[in-house]
Amino acid sequence: MKIALIGYGKMGHIIERIALERGHEIVSKIDVDNQEEFNSEAFASADVAIEFTIPTKAIENYRKAWAAGVPIVSGTTGWNAILPELKKEIAENDYTLFWASNFSLGVNLFFELNKRLAAMMNRYTNYDVTMTEIHHTEKKDAPSGTAITLAEGILENIERKSEWVLSNAKCKMQNAQLAIEALREGKVPGTHIITYDSEVDSITIKHEAKSREGFALGAVVAAEFLVGKPAGFYSMSDLMK
Repeated sequence: MKIALIGYGKMGHIIERIALERGHEIVSKIDVDNQEEFNSEAFASADVAIEFTIPTKAIENYRKAWAAGVPIVSGTTGWNAILPELKKEIAENDYTLFWASNFSLGVNLFFELNKRLAAMMNRYTNYDVTMTEIHHTEKKDAPSGTAITLAEGILENIERKSEWVLSNAKCKMQNAQLAIEALREGKVPGTHIITYDSEVDSITIKHEAKSREGFALGAVVAAEFLVGKPAGFYSMSDLMK
């Protein structure tokens, strides 16, 4: 499989290594200093492009890839609010995008565990639920896309919570709000902690990434999954089926 990389930072380098180890070919590498590469024959020859950049550039990168006829796998978060609008654009133009807030298999299992626990805790109103997420200091968005996905899983299943709110020392949470504390420390790949707390005890579930390897491997597997698929929007739930 021929792969183009959009974003050649730490994640791009790890994805490149894993893709080569799995027998694929990297035909194009695009970063901030060579944007003209989107118009190259090498980029257009790719079976799929894998994109990890920043929220303000992601949609522009997708459209440039689609203009070249290249499907996209992306793990960039922070732009999720316009996802419904983008899905409409994808459907109307027969574009292809595989997007996930997190490509790690372990995290996606954690997503399911989170939803099941939330459904169980819905009836136990004496427990309040909060979330803490910790990422490296280079992480641009807060809360992370993974934290938002986890929050959505809770809100879908706990009737007493109506919205998530990024918490800080100056704000007071309302009972119907799900507080998310977003910490940025050192080189932490990603930690997510969900706590149900009552006056008598606490229940905590936690996922802690040990490196970025799991995210990168998942992105390459998603690219492998996407090749040959009809145009459309795909996610990790499609892959894990």
